[in-house]
Amino acid sequence: MVILLNSVSRKRLAIGAGAALCLIYVLLAGRLFVASVFAEKPELASLQRAARLDAGNADYRNHLGRYYALVARDPGAAIEPYRAAVQLNPHSARYWFDLASAYQVLGDTSNQTWALEHAIQADPTTPDVAWEAANFYLVQGDNARALREFRVVLENEPSLADLAIRLCWRINPDVDMLLRDVVPAKSAAYIAFLNLLMTKQETAATAKVWAALMATSQTFELRQVYDYLQYLLNHKDVDQARLAWQQAAPRFGLSAYLPTRNNLIVNGDFSLDVLNGGFDWQYQKQQSVTLTLDPSDFHGGHRSLLINFDGPGVTDAGIRQFIAVQPTTHYQFSAYYKNGEIEGAGGPHFTIQDGYTQAVLYDSDELKEAGFWKSATGEFTTGDNCKLLVVHVRRLPEGSPIRGKLWVADFRLVAKRQ
Repeated sequence: MVILLNSVSRKRLAIGAGAALCLIYVLLAGRLFVASVFAEKPELASLQRAARLDAGNADYRNHLGRYYALVARDPGAAIEPYRAAVQLNPHSARYWFDLASAYQVLGDTSNQTWALEHAIQADPTTPDVAWEAANFYLVQGDNARALREFRVVLENEPSLADLAIRLCWRINPDVDMLLRDVVPAKSAAYIAFLNLLMTKQETAATAKVWAALMATSQTFELRQVYDYLQYLLNHKDVDQARLAWQQAAPRFGLSAYLPTRNNLIVNGDFSLDVLNGGFDWQYQKQQSVTLTLDPSDFHGGHRSLLINFDGPGVTDAGIRQFIAVQPTTHYQFSAYYKNGEIEGAGGPHFTIQDGYTQAVLYDSDELKEAGFWKSATGEFTTGDNCKLLVVHVRRLPEGSPIRGKLWVADFRLVAKRQ
């Protein structure tokens, strides 16, 4: 349809209509602008004006309710603007939470629960929403709903996993129920659960969480494996420690660090990097001792461990390895060594001890006077309860001054067939 403006009156009418529309738009825009200015002022009168000027703005109604609830300390007065906000925008979980908070202060449990359920419906998977909902239900004593929301947190927010797991355990310290109904199949959640159980000394329960963790293909830090293995060894659960290392090593590309029937000592020739964890060599800085992997002098592999002694107070070289073994079993040990000029009374020894009783099962002769590679060998039988050995380089007599260099390599331990 074409409107012909072929007369002065029609032109004036069109111009007038356009001007009126522009004026209306300017007035509306100005009204909204003035409302936004008032909304920026944290004063009751200004917030009320903003809500009147822009009656369809849910945010202004919610701000007004928050003023009544938090500044005026009048939760009853906050109910009406809060309810107006959720009616204007029922999809905002924050508005529903604010309304639930006001009902909570008023002791209106029924309406609090109603508002809280609407908050969850508005945003069911956001961890912040689930966290607040879980804590609301926890305060109410509704543990089932609290656990349901903590699961949402654990599924979506790894940074809250530790605290969420602690609260879940406080609600119901049942590892089977939590694994089944609450803890999702996420590595962050399982690691948080594992760490909690270790602090609680719940050793049997840690095995269940570890099994669940291994059933996933999700990544996690190798440090967690080291921490768990050390916890198990500290609590004399050698069988679980052995199993955990067998399961974890391939996942981290560390299959070469698994013991074999031909050698229970891992990385015995030092051809691999020293992990300082798991069932590989572990080291700790000792006074007057320096440890170095030496590629210039070796025996069977392509590197050796160079131990440099230089001073008093030496009791141990600071390098050791834990070895899972069987009780009442006969073992054969061998290793190679070479030294430079070693000065001082006595000397270093290869020593194998029970990892828990510290009983010495094998102690080599002094590792001295060997300017060429020389072997040290021996046999021993583990005791009735012996399941863990530690092999290290011990200094005897302890504490006396010693200077010189000692190269060690090609450690080997095997069970002797009867």
